[in-house]
Amino acid sequence: MTSPVTSPVTNPATGPATGSLLVRAARGETVPRPPVWFMRQAGRSLPEYLKLREGTAMLDACMDPGLVVEITLQPVRRYGVDAAIFFSDIVLPLKAVGVDLDIVPGVGPVVAQPVRTLADVEAIPDLEPEHVGFVTEAVRGLVGELGPTPLIGFAGAPFTVASYLVEGGPSKEHAKTKAMMFGAPDVWDALLRKIAGIAATYLEVQVAAGASAVQLFDSWAGALTPADYAERVLPHSARVLERAGRLGVPRIHFGVGTTNLLGLMGEAGADVVGVDWRTPLATAIGQVGDRAVQGNLDPTLVFAPTEVMLARAAEIIDAGRAAKGHIFNLGHGVIPSTDPDQLKRLTEFVQTYEPTG
Repeated sequence: MTSPVTSPVTNPATGPATGSLLVRAARGETVPRPPVWFMRQAGRSLPEYLKLREGTAMLDACMDPGLVVEITLQPVRRYGVDAAIFFSDIVLPLKAVGVDLDIVPGVGPVVAQPVRTLADVEAIPDLEPEHVGFVTEAVRGLVGELGPTPLIGFAGAPFTVASYLVEGGPSKEHAKTKAMMFGAPDVWDALLRKIAGIAATYLEVQVAAGASAVQLFDSWAGALTPADYAERVLPHSARVLERAGRLGVPRIHFGVGTTNLLGLMGEAGADVVGVDWRTPLATAIGQVGDRAVQGNLDPTLVFAPTEVMLARAAEIIDAGRAAKGHIFNLGHGVIPSTDPDQLKRLTEFVQTYEPTG
């Protein structure tokens, strides 16, 4: 076990990565080209990852600093992307505070005792830096290895994490989640406040150890109407992003199926709004206000002929020139059966593409 860590700092991260393309683009500064990285670039599509993970459960891997460092570095070495994303899982902080859950292969996070009452919420401890000393150790190791390449820290947003806790696992309808949101608003508010505090602390720990940017994932927010999101979710995500904003690093906010929520997700406190593949980037730019955008190549296009994939990537790069800043990414995570060589071709294309206009 690592030694106790110090409390998170509130000064902006400093070091060689602060002048990186990713950080500058996220801040809306002029850059010669869009930086490129891929959500879920560290993991299931890489043969070296699958070999390394053999016999090790997901959450065990996430709590092993040596494995986290190696897995996070693998796509940086293979693709030459402009940023690393910290290898972890959105439910890891819950596991760290003692929530009885596991990640079941082929299913996802499964919670032994779903949250139903205010007492259930109150039984969840707050996250303290000492709960995730292995994260501090891993981030420090990564920053030392990455040099000028920035590390993106991340956390799960309150709505998405709450859905796992209330449903007991993944859900397509989020029926129990919405039943609590509408039928037990006091329990819902307490639960999201609890998760927001945990997520904010988790981001603070990562930045204190050297992460140069953070991303808040709200994978299931697209299940909500704008009005329900604005009233019952946005204030809690805003608490997370506000605390992250005190650290002086750029904040990326991403959700899936959030075409009708992009403006609100920006208003929650993002410097960069992630855009999934369903929304044309030009449309998204008009919705997010004075903010940078991230995205948004359809992840399935890596299975198309290379020239088709690259032509679509060029369209996205061209559209991104109208934004305050643009970070090239997929419109969701890398699909496990993706050919890594295609991502290598895509990375090199983004890094060398010269618009004709």
